Amino acid sequence: MLCQECGKRTATLHFTKIINGDKTEFHFCESCAREKGEGIPGTANGFSIHSLLSGLLDFDPANNSGTFGSKPQTLRCEECGLTYAQFSKMGRFGCSNCYSQFGDKLDPILKRVHGNTVHVGKIPKRSGGKIQLQREVEQLRHKLLELVAREEFEQAASIRDRIRELERSMTEN
Repeated sequence: MLCQECGKRTATLHFTKIINGDKTEFHFCESCAREKGEGIPGTANGFSIHSLLSGLLDFDPANNSGTFGSKPQTLRCEECGLTYAQFSKMGRFGCSNCYSQFGDKLDPILKRVHGNTVHVGKIPKRSGGKIQLQREVEQLRHKLLELVAREEFEQAASIRDRIRELERSMTEN
């Protein structure tokens, strides 16, 4: 999807504004969003995406009380030197190593924002039938291994049969 401001670059920022039940969608490239002040359209104070991220990153998961304002100041990436405070201000990592360096602090934030810390992806409803079957087979194989490890062979046999049935249906399509 192209940026609706410049019409040239790919839109990477997508906003939805709902006022009195009327839904309006905005799609901007990063450059046009910067020119507009990185604000979310329709907000009176021009609240920026970075402010939103900073607010989330300022959450202190250590005390588990849901309070804000006690960022770990000394946490620093060994590879690029970026501190957690700098990351929370910019909203971007300095290198790929930052993910592992700040991982303990990110998990509670990701859990709050996305509901999970593991990416499961989306499967298109129209063309995702085979992908969904593959995912189900994969989950059943994990369950099968667990059942065999617990020596629950009758349940394992039924899971094995279900896997074979699903694999047969995948090859027929």
